[in-house]
Amino acid sequence: MSLAATLRTRTQPPPPRPSGGSAGLGKRLTRTVFYLVLAALAVYALAPLVLVMFSALKSEQELATNPIGPPHALVWSNFATAWTQGNIGTGMRSSAIIAGGTIIGGCFIAGMAAYAMGRLDMPGTNGVIMYLIATTALPIQLFLVPLFYLWSHLHLYNSLLGVIIIYCALYSPFATLLLRSFMVSLPKDYEEAARLDGAGELRVLWKVTLRLVAPGFLTVALIAGLQAWNEFLIGVTFLQNTSLQPVSVALYSFQQGFSQNDALISAAGIIMMLPMLGLFLVLQRHFIAGIASGGLGGG
Repeated sequence: MSLAATLRTRTQPPPPRPSGGSAGLGKRLTRTVFYLVLAALAVYALAPLVLVMFSALKSEQELATNPIGPPHALVWSNFATAWTQGNIGTGMRSSAIIAGGTIIGGCFIAGMAAYAMGRLDMPGTNGVIMYLIATTALPIQLFLVPLFYLWSHLHLYNSLLGVIIIYCALYSPFATLLLRSFMVSLPKDYEEAARLDGAGELRVLWKVTLRLVAPGFLTVALIAGLQAWNEFLIGVTFLQNTSLQPVSVALYSFQQGFSQNDALISAAGIIMMLPMLGLFLVLQRHFIAGIASGGLGGG
């Protein structure tokens, strides 16, 4: 080949690559469908909250004539009326105590049990795991009658402590399984190094393991707190004193007394929901990361 032919060959532009129009169109279509589904799910989740908020800001007369649309005049006094007449403040105080005690007790019990099953060579671990799975499948209604008689004899009936103990027993099995999934995935190098330095098991647990599984404890605390805050059956069964009833029971009693005023009931429901909603929005990133790293996120 001559020098001129070689130069012409090198200076020729490369052949055009296939544009992949069908593949690109398919990806764009898939992405569009994906976002449409997410938007539909967001509307499905937020629409009831928006309607409840609309109802809470309407007068009783406007709610009767305009039950779905936005309010024409914002009636903020519904929240103050619901707070006062529904005894919501006392209920929120009791719920905060119950949720806080459940978080502390549940994290302590689940942390100790998960460490024993996930980091120590404890015999019978598989049997304990099967037992925990079985207990999470049993409904609490099966134990209401024996618990009622037992709590009455132990003087724990009509007591916040008695309700906290029940909630810790209810939510600890799932919390133990979740924390164990965190601890099993941890490398043992740090713990072995701490033991070589002379640390005992409690020091290893407190100084090393708990710090590594902090996202797991945050996830467990948030789940237990949400469940204890919203739970109704145990609260209405074991707390008869109105000064001790949680906010879910207070809302139910308020609804029974003001069955015709849906605006006030909606306002009371918004007040009950706001603390846990705000807490979840603040901690949602850590919560999702904890679920994913704990092996429950489908990954």
